[in-house]
Amino acid sequence: MTSLDPEVQRQLEALGVAHEVLACDPALADTEAFCTTYDIPRDRAANAIIVVGKSDPKRYFACLVLATTKIDANHRLSALVGIKRLSFAPAEETRDITGQAIGGVTVFGLPPSIPLIIDTAIMEKEWVIVGGGNRSSKIRLAPAELLKVPGAKVADIAVPRV
Repeated sequence: MTSLDPEVQRQLEALGVAHEVLACDPALADTEAFCTTYDIPRDRAANAIIVVGKSDPKRYFACLVLATTKIDANHRLSALVGIKRLSFAPAEETRDITGQAIGGVTVFGLPPSIPLIIDTAIMEKEWVIVGGGNRSSKIRLAPAELLKVPGAKVADIAVPRV
């Protein structure tokens, strides 16, 4: 049986999030390999990316965008969060602050101090796939379920990948 990261599972249950758990070969957890191997359209794969504001103290944000898009950190996200200098948290820092495995980082089970910003394009989909908090599982759900995360906000933060 496929299992999610325990903290992710706890939050899904506590929030009453309707979802389906999908098994994933850990070697294929990265978005491109996952989509190709499991025949998932890239516009249904949603990536959780931790962004850090270069402020004092540092501020972290969890951003969820489709694999067909990228975060517009310098313009859209910067204007939204009111911080001029933003960067993507390195893998080690992401793992340290989320407790989640790279390749499986998700919006569930994050520390409450990290706000969630969901790109508007995600909300237009019938369903999306997000990480399971580890490399051996993914979560399929309706985008409206993401709004059960306390403090989740929907905003136009991404641009198409070229």
